[in-house]
Amino acid sequence: MDLEKYLVKAEKSPFNLWLLNRFMLRLIPFNIPHKLWITSLDGKSTTIRLPYVRKNLNHLKGLHACALATLAEYTIGFTLLRNLSFSKYRIILKNITVDYFYQGKTTGTATFSVQEEWLEQNVFVPLKHSEKIDVECEVKVYDMAGNHLATGKTIWQIKSWEAVKTKV
Repeated sequence: MDLEKYLVKAEKSPFNLWLLNRFMLRLIPFNIPHKLWITSLDGKSTTIRLPYVRKNLNHLKGLHACALATLAEYTIGFTLLRNLSFSKYRIILKNITVDYFYQGKTTGTATFSVQEEWLEQNVFVPLKHSEKIDVECEVKVYDMAGNHLATGKTIWQIKSWEAVKTKV
């Protein structure tokens, strides 16, 4: 299956975006209860929605801190994978920190974008000189009223699949 081909189709077609979301729910079953949904996708940017539903709420009826952290991780990770070749690079979340600012009482959204220059400077050139690298990324999460709910900061380890050693 050529996932990259389907991602390009999902950029242009609401039906293919729906299919991509269904596929991602199967690929990452942990996200099923959260109902995380890719709402916008282009070559360099991804927007993902975290709905205001019971399973995403805390005891105060606000969006749960862990659900917001998952949204931040998923948005950044998906965008990075989208812009790196799935078949060439492996990414692993190394660290995540989230700062919370406002209680989410409506659906939350996060948008993460990368530029070609940033990828070249922070990923491709360093990987020419090192087997693995760490890349820091940040995404802001907002509610439907534009309130800044949280900022997720992640560090991803990126490595060429050729450098991955699975046997001791």
